[in-house]
Amino acid sequence: MQNPIVIIGGGVMGSALAYWLTRLEPGRPVIVIERDPTYEHASSALSAASIRQQFSTAVNIRISQASIAFLRHAADELGIDDERPDILLREHGYLYLADALGAGQLRRAHTVQKACGADVALMDPAALTGRFGWLHTADLSLGSLGRSGEGWFDGYTLLMAFARKARRQGARYVNEEVRALAIDGHRVTDVILADGTRIACSHVVNAAGPWARQVAALAGVDLPVFARRRTVYVISCPAAMAPFPLLIDTTGFWIRPDGAKFIAGLAPDDDAAEQPLEPDYAAFESRLWPALAHRIPAFESARLERAWAGYFEMNSFDHNALLGPPPALGNFLFMNGFSGHGMQQAPVIGRALAELILLGRFHTLDLSELLFTRIAENRPMLEAQVIG
Repeated sequence: MQNPIVIIGGGVMGSALAYWLTRLEPGRPVIVIERDPTYEHASSALSAASIRQQFSTAVNIRISQASIAFLRHAADELGIDDERPDILLREHGYLYLADALGAGQLRRAHTVQKACGADVALMDPAALTGRFGWLHTADLSLGSLGRSGEGWFDGYTLLMAFARKARRQGARYVNEEVRALAIDGHRVTDVILADGTRIACSHVVNAAGPWARQVAALAGVDLPVFARRRTVYVISCPAAMAPFPLLIDTTGFWIRPDGAKFIAGLAPDDDAAEQPLEPDYAAFESRLWPALAHRIPAFESARLERAWAGYFEMNSFDHNALLGPPPALGNFLFMNGFSGHGMQQAPVIGRALAELILLGRFHTLDLSELLFTRIAENRPMLEAQVIG
């Protein structure tokens, strides 16, 4: 009997990996350690759950293209018997806005996106006004609109669907916390839980999201991933505005429809790590609302309904995923540091890590650029299109 593959963290990343491992090699023992089965504080459950192809690096664009293909068929991929999860995918696009200072970066990213086959279009202020009459464009130089393959979905439903299907395929979920890792030479031999249980393992995967740094430290690895608080504001506005893609403003705020209301957010002034998960209401009054009302005049009469806070697992090295093992531990793998775009990448990253474990290489999509070894080589791959 093989020792199990142990996944630390049962959020969307860990559950996507468990799904792919048990799908690609049925019967392979997989154990997912999740300390909070309610997912009350999990980033997966608190995510704004959006997907875009408007990145500045080709590898992220390719991941999103593969992810949207999976999400379009999630009901079939993740269905169990007659139960077919509806992730409420809405492909209403992303709209990046740029002033004179930001137009060059938008054009450079557009060149990479078009080379990858992304369905994006640049729009001058007149074209923006013609298509989005509710938008204030006088201080804009350029917009970039994703015409397909971008939008948003129900991230919590996707998480639950991955976890249920993984269990159906044989993965075992354990409600506990990992306290230590036993290491012999260049391998992790056992995962030690808070209750003293030792689990002998073939591989260990760090899928702990914002808490990945602490898990990495158990193996003596300094992981440059930090929990950064982000507030999501739920806003009502009486004006009718359509079409309305997910909009990223020149000031950095983002906003998109959410049913009859809107959700929005922006990067905080104080971005210290591991702040309490309490919404920053003051930032709405002082920063977000004025910027919203400037860009979308109808939001002068908007009202804040409620707010919640979740963590980004911010990779301070280059804002991109860190995958695979560090040089000294061949069976301890990372799937961390997604810097706000993990939810949309989970279907593809889960398969990639499963292939790396089962086959020893990436097969479906080559993600070698994202391997953890680039840290040791001081070879950052910077992503310029990070939201929030």
